Amino acid sequence: MPDMSWVDAIKRVLSEQGEPMRASEIAQTIVDKKYRTKVGATPNTTVGSVLSQPPLRDEVEKIERGIYRYPLSSVLAEVTDSPERADSDAELPPSKSGTELTEDEPGLLNAFGLFWRRIEVDWTSVAPKLLGVQLAGSTAVDFGTQAGIYVLYDGSRLVYVGRVNEPRLAKRLREHTRDRLSGRWDRFSWFGVRAVTETGLADFSPSATVSLDSLINTLEALLIEALEPPQNRRQGDGFAELEFIQVLDPGIEKKRKKQILEELSKNL
Repeated sequence: MPDMSWVDAIKRVLSEQGEPMRASEIAQTIVDKKYRTKVGATPNTTVGSVLSQPPLRDEVEKIERGIYRYPLSSVLAEVTDSPERADSDAELPPSKSGTELTEDEPGLLNAFGLFWRRIEVDWTSVAPKLLGVQLAGSTAVDFGTQAGIYVLYDGSRLVYVGRVNEPRLAKRLREHTRDRLSGRWDRFSWFGVRAVTETGLADFSPSATVSLDSLINTLEALLIEALEPPQNRRQGDGFAELEFIQVLDPGIEKKRKKQILEELSKNL
């Protein structure tokens, strides 16, 4: 069966659920129910963008920031009877750079990963890969050339905060596997300024001007995400759709399989 259009897939999910949903929840449901098999690297961003443009902008109710509801009960029958199909991703709205912001975007930061495992990255590589996905079933993105802020943890205890002013996050973290911090961290979080497109990271072009509101919102959100204060009941504003989940480095996977085979051969 050919893929539904993004518009029809979003309408169908919201109609079936019958309750307010975040863009990330809508995107994951679209993937789980196979309404689209081609979702690219940024399905959360795509869903948010489609919802902010006609026709859905005028049809979907926006409950609050980043949360949507489709109130028309007749839409499910309409979509089921005569769905618009899209066999390619040509209908995808263009990805936004960090300087083209909508009200639901956080400002300075464009992607982040929380509590990624050190052991799931092949640090022996000259250019380690930091692989992540927005949701299960989407295309993996390599954040090795991201720039921004990173945090090192020992378990859940924060031990170090650093910055990367150039697009070399993976190489900077690799240095910490060999310096005085080597034995003091096993997880890391990162907060990147480079936006993510359907094909990977956008060009690195730092903005010379930053609004006060954008700076304050970014700092608050970053602290909430990195420190997880117990009295903060929500994620940093605008961050929910920008999180990427870690994917095991293929190099590590190959090494593990090789080790298993070697152990099995010794026991034969």
